[in-house]
Amino acid sequence: QVQLAESGGGLVQAGGSLRLSCAASGRTFSSIGMGWFRQAPGKEREFVAAITWNGGMIYIDAAVKGRFTISRDNAKNTVHLQMNSLKPEDTAVYYCAAHSGGSYLKRESFGSWGQGTQVTVSS
Repeated sequence: QVQLAESGGGLVQAGGSLRLSCAASGRTFSSIGMGWFRQAPGKEREFVAAITWNGGMIYIDAAVKGRFTISRDNAKNTVHLQMNSLKPEDTAVYYCAAHSGGSYLKRESFGSWGQGTQVTVSS
């Protein structure tokens, strides 16, 4: 099982940028699809972006398409979420997760989760 740790969250003004990173432990990282989800207070955890093991397929939620980019570096066991043009509605705890099977768009398809990193966007 892969262990995940997010970093890079913080407080930023609307229109600003942040780059989240997720460091993974385990030899199988390079063969695992990865995803980012977020959860705002009082809301369900929702899909943000995902990337297959080799980066061949990328999935981006419509709410962040054109603003967020997902990438991975298998040599460094990391996956990144570049977030540009941030909006107050992007405020949430962001989680990275390892894909375990099924649709990349569904939370239940991911079996290992990090502890999350807070992103707060002020207006």
